[in-house]
Amino acid sequence: MAAKGKLNTYIATCFLFLCQVLAEWNTNDYLRREHTLVKPYQGSGLNVPLWDFIGGTMVTNTFVRLTPDHQSRQGAIWNSKPCFAKHWELHVQFKVHGSGKNLFGDGMAIWYTKERLQLGPVFGNKDYFTGLAIFLDTYSNHNGPHNHEHPYVSAMVNNGSLHYDHDRDGTHTEIAGCEAKFRNKDHDTYVAIRYQDNTLKVSLDVDGKNGWTECFVVKGVKLPTGYFFGASAATGELADNHDIISMKLYELESAKKDSEEYKGLPSAEYFAPPRDHIEDPKGAYMSGSMSGWKLLVIIVLGIIGLGVCAVVGFIVFGKNSDYSRKLYCKPS
Repeated sequence: MAAKGKLNTYIATCFLFLCQVLAEWNTNDYLRREHTLVKPYQGSGLNVPLWDFIGGTMVTNTFVRLTPDHQSRQGAIWNSKPCFAKHWELHVQFKVHGSGKNLFGDGMAIWYTKERLQLGPVFGNKDYFTGLAIFLDTYSNHNGPHNHEHPYVSAMVNNGSLHYDHDRDGTHTEIAGCEAKFRNKDHDTYVAIRYQDNTLKVSLDVDGKNGWTECFVVKGVKLPTGYFFGASAATGELADNHDIISMKLYELESAKKDSEEYKGLPSAEYFAPPRDHIEDPKGAYMSGSMSGWKLLVIIVLGIIGLGVCAVVGFIVFGKNSDYSRKLYCKPS
């Protein structure tokens, strides 16, 4: 009887734990299918209903690959229907992986913007965008006072007038961010973007625990309705596979009874905790730009140069020695 009681207790504990885990994932809010991308992707031919592709994006049976693990590629996927939900939560299952062990890049982004289907320098999308971007940045371009570990997840709200500075990893325009080791995982990885009552919350599941871990929460964010959801990625001199497995949008209820629809430009009352937005010292910036593969190339070129100098010196020294022997040695 005692053993049976312990077994029942164990089963009850497991059941409660399972319920807690499922509660982290399930939602009673309304799934908006017109803004949702799930397998199977293909409709007739290579078309995917309600979604458009641009750049080198490739659709397979199991994922949408925005970029392959090759240099200088861009790709994007965009919902063709504007979203008029005032409060929403977007769940994105993604995978970033490649052959690079220490050097890889550049990263991907999730978008809610006025513009769509415009390739550009910001993770495969246009600069000076209007709306919200969630960046999943895998390569550190900046080693100055605003540096942080990578991969890094951050948010930017833009009214069309702000420039995303790749050289500084966007640190001067981000509203919040967190480090997240989401690359080359054997399990599924997810990001959840929640916008409700002027509050933006980003959560992650990159550790295979089937539950959300908060990345950041920012209040005072205003986003209008009628924008488009999308995802893009880019590679440069470094590369990775950037895959989207699914995108699911849930419409949320407002916690406020007098919630009104916002129709102005996107805005944010707060940026990331105080940073000195100053020019980096030239020496520090140069040392940062000489990091990684650039430093390796310089070292290799330096070694080759020293080798060439040594060979030339040896030849010249040999000729001088022969000449000296001929000059000072007399026949017997």
